[in-house]
Amino acid sequence: MASPAPTATAPAGARLNRVALGLGLAVVMPLLVILVLNLGRDPHAVRSPLIGRPAPAFALTPVGGGPPVTLESLRGKPVVLNFWATWCVPCFQEHPALIAAARRLGGDVQFLGVVYDDEEGKVQSFLAQRGQAYPSLMDDGARAAIAYGVAGVPETYFIDPTGKISAKYSLPLDFETIVQEVSQARAGAR
Repeated sequence: MASPAPTATAPAGARLNRVALGLGLAVVMPLLVILVLNLGRDPHAVRSPLIGRPAPAFALTPVGGGPPVTLESLRGKPVVLNFWATWCVPCFQEHPALIAAARRLGGDVQFLGVVYDDEEGKVQSFLAQRGQAYPSLMDDGARAAIAYGVAGVPETYFIDPTGKISAKYSLPLDFETIVQEVSQARAGAR
């Protein structure tokens, strides 16, 4: 009777490599699925929990002085509320689009700039050099920024005539997007 052929057993190193490969795939595969499912999505387009809810109230003093501007005083027309700063490069990029939209849409829409973590003197100099078509407001103590959940600038909120937030953007906007979102705000919160 012939003795059975010896069975080949994998060396310990090969078994360890297969285990490491299996564990690596178990970690990497879910991450790849998440990556593939999110390709093409704008990372700045995270939906704010404030959308569809009443915009937080504020009373902010205009740059250069004057009586405070309140959100309540603007009820009845759409509001474009742009948080910005002079040290913010993307804010430079979107400033001309905001000015052009404010001039085009005129009295039908109230544009407001809310100065984020900046000095009033620098803001006045910036506006003198680059122009302005709507009030900019000082947010001393960042109370408005905190109430709106501002994580950085620029951030722009579109508020409908009833005072509800219809959209939020955390990136520099172009003229067409501003006009489109104002049109949506006129129609009411989404």
